[in-house]
Amino acid sequence: MSTPFELPTEMTIYSAVETRDTLLAWVTEQTAKAGKTLEISAEKVSEIDGAGLQLMAALSNTDQPWRLIKPSAAFVDACSAMGLSAWLEKSLANT
Repeated sequence: MSTPFELPTEMTIYSAVETRDTLLAWVTEQTAKAGKTLEISAEKVSEIDGAGLQLMAALSNTDQPWRLIKPSAAFVDACSAMGLSAWLEKSLANT
């Protein structure tokens, strides 16, 4: 298994482009190496808004399998507030 991608502490509209670019570069690199389910850690996320959640949801629309690990309380709370609890559960269970 590859090293998980660590989401930044801030996942807001102000950091969405930078986070997207970094995440997509990592996904491309990991896919070339392994071609397996990638792990993305949300352990350090302390601030997240709709743009941050949209970025993660967009990743679900790719052909690359991934799963979320260690979601922070802020990440879980944001998913709940946006009605994304089912998506969160699915993202945690992906294999």
